[in-house]
Amino acid sequence: MCTFGLCMDEMIETNKMLNYIKEVLANMPIDWLELTTHRLDIFNEKLAKVQFLEQFEILFKDNNAETSALRELPTAFDYIRLGHPLSSVLEWAIARMNNLNAESVISFSSKTVPIMAILRKNLLDNRNTQIIYTDELPASFDVDLLQRVYGYNFELKRVEDVAEITAFDGSTIFVSQQEEICTIDSSLNVDFFVNIHPQLGSVLIVKGEQNEGYISEIQHVRRRETIAMTPANCLAALKALIEEPAAEEKQNNVQKNKARVLDSIKEITGINTKPLVGSSGLSIQYAIMMGLVHDALEKYQGKAIKIIVPPNCYGGTNDQARRVAACVDNVEVLDLPVDGDHDMVQSIDIVLNQVAHENAVPYIIAEIPTNPRVEVPDLIKLRDVLSAPRKTQSGEAAIDPVFILDQTFCPNVQFLGEDGVFSTIRTISYVSGSKFPSGGKCTAGYCVANTKGEALMEKIDQHLKLCDNEATDLQVEILAQQLPSMNQRIQAAYENTRAFVNFIKEALPAAKINFVSEELAKEGFTPSVFSLDLPTKGNTEEEKEAYKRALNLKLINLMINEIPHESKYCVSYGQLKGCYWTIPATSTQGTTKEGDKDYIARVALSPNLDLELHKKVFLDFVSGM
Repeated sequence: MCTFGLCMDEMIETNKMLNYIKEVLANMPIDWLELTTHRLDIFNEKLAKVQFLEQFEILFKDNNAETSALRELPTAFDYIRLGHPLSSVLEWAIARMNNLNAESVISFSSKTVPIMAILRKNLLDNRNTQIIYTDELPASFDVDLLQRVYGYNFELKRVEDVAEITAFDGSTIFVSQQEEICTIDSSLNVDFFVNIHPQLGSVLIVKGEQNEGYISEIQHVRRRETIAMTPANCLAALKALIEEPAAEEKQNNVQKNKARVLDSIKEITGINTKPLVGSSGLSIQYAIMMGLVHDALEKYQGKAIKIIVPPNCYGGTNDQARRVAACVDNVEVLDLPVDGDHDMVQSIDIVLNQVAHENAVPYIIAEIPTNPRVEVPDLIKLRDVLSAPRKTQSGEAAIDPVFILDQTFCPNVQFLGEDGVFSTIRTISYVSGSKFPSGGKCTAGYCVANTKGEALMEKIDQHLKLCDNEATDLQVEILAQQLPSMNQRIQAAYENTRAFVNFIKEALPAAKINFVSEELAKEGFTPSVFSLDLPTKGNTEEEKEAYKRALNLKLINLMINEIPHESKYCVSYGQLKGCYWTIPATSTQGTTKEGDKDYIARVALSPNLDLELHKKVFLDFVSGM
């Protein structure tokens, strides 16, 4: 209980904060709402949200909500998955109103994943969990699947009154469903408070010093298996907080948009099966992983499940596969070397023979073209090695593999249609939506199956729904607008990329460029990404590596400084305009083992950029080497 003076002080401080948020929302950079990828030039991954909020606090104390000041704030987290400026501001506001640390407030687009994040850590820590609720749990919260497939242990307890909550040997989660997503009851004697809004998503509060160890683990779940509350929904929540009416929703036809998206995906992929659309590429991938694990647990009881993954592929893919294996007893990750001196076909043949010998269930994840070396294997040989019959150690027929194909670099290639190269192998293909599908306007991704793999989609759909990871209505609306033009944008971006690659070959012939051949391009492989291994010098390998890494940054910085309106230090590609530069080892391969990282420059061109200016600046770089 507070004194009158203290209550007045708190009210004054809260009103000050709400007035400041009102100014921030009026002046915020449009990128806060529309950008799906972080700027690496103002991003420090180790500090992320902390750095953003530290500087945001300074602006708040100075009552500075100028657009120019907000634009200079460091990037908050990465992508929309782990967090973004508006989710950070929302979490900061909820924390201040409840005298909490901002790190202990975590927003989600999903209504169920915040609960699952706690259950995951408690599974690994062998800690009991009770879930308390007053009205009802989210409709997608499937107790049977969570216990049987994920292995989560918990007790459910419905109470009429929060006063019925009693002490528990373990973690207590209180789940509340209400319209005021920013309102929490901080007096409750619980470890975690999950506030669910029917449209916007959920907010998780981590209570007490004893639970601070959960924060980074929960944030990592948000990064790898779902997304933060979307910018549009965070904006709606913040406007509700300051009692400002949200912008009137357009009368979008949700069902019409969904139908248009599904039809577009079918046309692009050449398949007749029903696609699934998720809140992000990793949301889709997690549903694929858990759906296939679920299928194997039912069909192949007692058999080991092997997830076969290239060790240097996109860090999110690699990390997520290992996170699944950490939670499910009979799941193991096997490395699949695919780049450089390693041939994907030979590597798959070796590892499938090993899995067959053990009479295990093989699930293979691969990127075509590979990232970041942009290599395409011999597809006929790959098809043959995937479909080759194999025997177990006892001479029985081995379980045939499921091929999980990340074709984000080339979503226009029809691998899975009736005439597609993988039509005879159980194959699931998926694409990250923040790239070409949306042109960088949203993160929603999708997956499709060929006819042979269609039966697997039912369980993948189950897990997409369980995690409440389906695409939001706004994401679907954006995809409905952008997907019809995707293939034309891919072609235009490829033509720019081919022209730039050819120019670099002439201007700096000593550089090694990884890009598809003209022959592969004629077969439909038209990525707009290439990797650049710059020439180096030095007396030792260490000196040569250090020189090359410094040269990478020199090139990237020159491009950004000379062409700031188009060139960006960013991990993205498939955007509507501009040119994006990154070093995979320090961005997309963040969680990859050090020995498998690629310290090279990866360059992505869009359909719309000043190519002649980029050539000119590159020549300046060469002359200054």
